[in-house]
Amino acid sequence: MSANRRLRPRSAAAAERRSGRPGPGERLAALASLHGYSLVSSLGRLAARPWATLLTVGVMAVALALPAGLLLALSQLEGLAGDLREARALSLFLEAGQDQAAAEALAGRLAARDDVAAVSVRTPEQGLAEFREQTAFAGALAVLDYNPLPAVLVVDPAADADPAALAAVLEALPGAAFVQHDAVWRERLAAWLALGSRLAWVVAVLLGLGALLVVGNTVRLDIQGRAEEIAIVQLLGATDGFVRRPFLYLGAWYGLFAGVLALALLVAAVLALRGPVAALAGSYGDVAPPLPASLAAGAAALLALATLLGWLGAWLAAGHHLRQARPAS
Repeated sequence: MSANRRLRPRSAAAAERRSGRPGPGERLAALASLHGYSLVSSLGRLAARPWATLLTVGVMAVALALPAGLLLALSQLEGLAGDLREARALSLFLEAGQDQAAAEALAGRLAARDDVAAVSVRTPEQGLAEFREQTAFAGALAVLDYNPLPAVLVVDPAADADPAALAAVLEALPGAAFVQHDAVWRERLAAWLALGSRLAWVVAVLLGLGALLVVGNTVRLDIQGRAEEIAIVQLLGATDGFVRRPFLYLGAWYGLFAGVLALALLVAAVLALRGPVAALAGSYGDVAPPLPASLAAGAAALLALATLLGWLGAWLAAGHHLRQARPAS
């Protein structure tokens, strides 16, 4: 009775070995081998035609470096103009003839207000000294036998205060000549920076689309050169994924190399412009802002985006060819 008992495999792996089908581990190893071969072979095809590869990579790199450089320049301008844009202090010019005691008394009353964070007094002597240092009229001021500048109160609004409303209150104070508040200029500066940021993203989208078309057209030409080979493997039963895989890696290599070259171009541009930017900032009494702390993350994002664009362009080109050249069943 035991001799007639049907033998059963002890496990699923044993059953697969008896049936001749590869196990999950073997299938995974075979898939990894195919991907590795496609990865290396596509890199070899790029190395076999260096000038054509350099031309495609160079065009993509310029298309990627231009919007990235524009965004980096905008971030530097925002850092350079950040203090000017965020400054909320109001300058209250007092009428001529008021002494320092009256100015300090008025400053004490203003400092007690809830909508005022701090008040500092700038005497006429301090204003005249700063005016001589910052203008070219020091010689003309030296001939004056009196100080024509009034006392100035620099008022810092509270965090939740409206600077425009506080300016109206200061203008109504007795002894106030006028109030300097550059709210309109700050709003215009913010609007220009917002416009520049939006323009940079529009340019990035357009040039990114151009890079996508460049790599797609390059991969399309490579596919056309291997059309007979693709037709043979399709007749032998190759799947679309098998045919498309090496071209996807080819496009990814194009994108990755273009991203590396774009970063090199950006570094060269930053080094070339660092000196003039520092000189320009120094002429305004400021220092050039440091490079943003997120620069490394931005570089990694640029490399990832460039690789994705190359992969997507190759996927579109290979998919179009497979739809057009699929053998009849």
